[in-house]
Amino acid sequence: MKKWIYLFFLTFVNFGVKAQFETLKDSIVQIYGVVMTTDSLKGIEGAFIKVKGQNRGTISSNKGVFSIAAFKGDVLEFTHVNYKGKEVQIPLNNEGNQYSIIQLMTPDTNFTAEVIIRRKPTKEEFARDFVNKDIPDDEIEMARKNLTPEKLAVLSRIYSRDGKEGVNTTLRGVADRYYYNGQLAPQRILSVNAWRDFVRAWKRGDFKRKKKK
Repeated sequence: MKKWIYLFFLTFVNFGVKAQFETLKDSIVQIYGVVMTTDSLKGIEGAFIKVKGQNRGTISSNKGVFSIAAFKGDVLEFTHVNYKGKEVQIPLNNEGNQYSIIQLMTPDTNFTAEVIIRRKPTKEEFARDFVNKDIPDDEIEMARKNLTPEKLAVLSRIYSRDGKEGVNTTLRGVADRYYYNGQLAPQRILSVNAWRDFVRAWKRGDFKRKKKK
């Protein structure tokens, strides 16, 4: 009895495996095709044909001919650097295990920016251009120039003081009056440094009346 059961089980397994194999065999399709241009029907060399979602593919020959194996229902991706990409699905109801494709691809025009090619400069030209190169100021250099006494003097005449600066000026004036209370305060008209700053400002033209725009 056990022998008959074993034979029946073995026969059933063999039948199931054979059925699965026949189903798998029937779903495999060998695809033959050619990739051509839409305008001149010329074979495209170097077109990449890949099964979508898988790491399997092939490249067309110098005549545009290719061959690849896939399953029914798979999608083939056609790509080329000079042509627009295409996708083709293998029919699920394809009869047999072969399928032929004539895939037309449209040129894809890409415009690149203008490229200007110049000769390599000589050592003397490089040294001359490097020395005379006008390098823009960085943030530290701009801050340093904005904090020079001359620039601060110009800015002080253009912009009014804010509340904090006004309060500090008033408090310094009050402190000076208390400091020199009962005595003669120093006169800037007799200060050499004050006259020096005045002459420099006069030469710079700080006292010239600006023309209204």
